[in-house]
Formats: sequence, C-alpha cells, structure tokens
Amino acid sequence: MNVETRHSLAVGVVIPARDEECSITGCLEALVGALEASCDSLIDSWIVLVADSCADATASLGRKLLAHRGTVIECSVASPGEARRIGAAEVLTHFAHLPACKVWIANTDADSRVTQGWIGRQLELAKCGYCGVAGIVRVDTIEGLDQTTLKSLLADYIIHSDGSHPHVHGANMGVRADAYIDAGCWSNLAVAEDHCLWSRLKARGWPTASCARTVVHTSGRLFGRAQGGFADSLRTKLRLRRAGAIACTR
Repeated sequence: MNVETRHSLAVGVVIPARDEECSITGCLEALVGALEASCDSLIDSWIVLVADSCADATASLGRKLLAHRGTVIECSVASPGEARRIGAAEVLTHFAHLPACKVWIANTDADSRVTQGWIGRQLELAKCGYCGVAGIVRVDTIEGLDQTTLKSLLADYIIHSDGSHPHVHGANMGVRADAYIDAGCWSNLAVAEDHCLWSRLKARGWPTASCARTVVHTSGRLFGRAQGGFADSLRTKLRLRRAGAIACTR
C-alpha cells in the first residue's frame, strides 16, 4: 500500500434540506464537481440528502440528480441538527466496512454551493492530522441590495491574516467519523447545532482547523428556513444598519 492510499479517506457528504427545490440542483451539481475534482485523493464518496418536512420537489429532484452517487432520506423532524444526525448515520452505515478513522463526514446546506476545491482542502487538512475542519461562507448577492451595501453589511466577517477565522457554519464543516462519534454526534437542535458539535470536538481534544481557504457560497436570502440562523443574522445587521442611517439624518 502506497503512502497516498494509506492516508486516503472515504467521504460522505450530508445535506439537510427543507423546501429547497429552487437551489438543490445547483447544490448537488457543485458537490459532484468537487468530489470528481478530488477523486484521486479519496477512497470512495457518498452523498446523503435529508429532505426534512419538505412539501415541494426537493426529494424527487435529489433522487434524479444523485442517481448512483448517493441517497435521499425523507423525514419530518423539523430540525437541522436532527436532519444532519440522520444523514451522518446513513454515511456511517454506508461505510460500515471501513474503520471510523477512515471516513470523513463533510457537511453543507441545500441553499449553498461548494467550491471545486472544497473537499480537496478538507482532505489536505485531514492528512495533516486535523479531525475537524471549519470553513467560511461567502454571500455574493442579496436581492434588493447593491454591492456597496452588501460589502458594508459583511464587513465584520472576520478573516485573520494567517488564514484562520472564528466562524462555525454547518454549511461548511467536516469531521472525521471517529471524532464525530466520540464528540456525541449532531445534537437535535433547530439552530446552532454546528457550534454545539464544534465545541464538543474541541473539548474532547480532537485537533481542529478553521481555514478560510475552505469556501462555500451560500444563499443571500434574508428569510431562511431555520429561525435564528444565518439569514436572521443578516437581516438583523441590515435592520441595525438602516436604523443607524436614519438616526444620522435626524
């Protein structure tokens, strides 16, 4: 067995979705492209789309697009945390023939598009010994906002000079399966399930990396599926910014 094979991992990608028929095609096409770009660095791959409480065509579109590349699980848990947990359990079942230390669980969202190097960069960090990787998200447009306003709205999104950052997003997070299991898996939370798992990984002593080179482009919508999520944060910032502008004119 050569060195490259010895360090390779099987990759399972988990995507929770709720009524995302308008974005799921772009999400899955970007994922397939990222996996194909990194096929020489991984043992195998499997995509799990968890259609949670969907009343649209998300599940049927997912099955058509995934074909032999993954599976769609339909459920009604109304919880991003529980949906991620269900998806990760499916990944572990699919790769049950491998030891957990050889399985990498990558996570994103159905309203997001990963970059082509997304999986490759996570695997590079995994090869360096990191068992958890937190990437960043980028919002390119928000309907109704010009680029100047958008840039101002996101000005406090911190990226350190060394390429690290303080952010944790379920839309851009990877974890080795043995670390994931040891940390207690995803919690049944409607919001901040990403921060919860990340904190437990660090508390258990697993090496983690926060890397700004691991990028996912996410939805710029101001009304999201999860109350208290990223969309709510953007909307609050916009409201405060507009309130400040009005105060300055008085």
